[in-house]
Amino acid sequence: MPRIVKCGLIQAKHACSTDESLDTIRESNIAKHLEIIEQAGREGVQILCMQEIFTGPYFCAEQSTRWYDSTEKIPDGPTTRLMQEVAKRHSMVIVVPIYEEEGTGVYYNTAAVIDADGTYLGKYRKNHIPHCGPGFWEKFYFRPGNLGYPVFKTQYADVGVYICYDRHFPEGARELGLNGAEIVFNPSATVAGLSEYLWKLEQPAHAVANAFFVGAINRVGYEEPWKIGEFYGQSYFCDPRGKFVAEGTRDRDQLITAELDLDTIREVRNVWQFYRDRRPETYGGLCKL
Repeated sequence: MPRIVKCGLIQAKHACSTDESLDTIRESNIAKHLEIIEQAGREGVQILCMQEIFTGPYFCAEQSTRWYDSTEKIPDGPTTRLMQEVAKRHSMVIVVPIYEEEGTGVYYNTAAVIDADGTYLGKYRKNHIPHCGPGFWEKFYFRPGNLGYPVFKTQYADVGVYICYDRHFPEGARELGLNGAEIVFNPSATVAGLSEYLWKLEQPAHAVANAFFVGAINRVGYEEPWKIGEFYGQSYFCDPRGKFVAEGTRDRDQLITAELDLDTIREVRNVWQFYRDRRPETYGGLCKL
């Protein structure tokens, strides 16, 4: 019997002025996303992922200690606990990207993974942290991840997470595949003119090289007062052959859904034997350079 899983991605504009209190910012963005999650529930979505740090704006456009106070504990913070309740109500796996506090002054760009019965399965911490000049000051906010590349065995599929800048590095994508990922979600915040030409190139390449599905999410709109550029949406799913199976618009809030046939993974791997033919014993130089 085919293993078909209905998956969803949420792309959205920041919900309110960045001059509001941090509590108002978080509550406004959560309220917006809860409405779309309810839509996903009505449409029968089984696995859902939101965009990078979905509870706020992309504050890495500036360097301000103000945003340190927007961190939350995982799994004991309010957003993770809320999403556990929502996941259980809809029998939906939810990937929840938020700004995590491990301890005072120790903060990560993280995604919690919650199973369809509301169980917290674990988290992925963004491993590759950019510091790309004006507009992308991530090292000011995030410590590099220290949890490796875990794969979460949910009720519907084995799920991996890669976050935004991670997508430029094929090594972690390969490890996710070797660890058994069937679907890899990449919640992102990226603007036009910076890496848009790579948006539909790199992640389908990861899908092909590793024969898994990819769900890539990008927020939409302009975020004041920083004006670092347009978050251009175009969230999408691609299959293990690198083909796009669903794609979002450029400029509006949207739930993107696709029915993913997980049996395709076996079909593709039986044709393209990349895992059989790889030569890890010859790659030692990668870790020496």
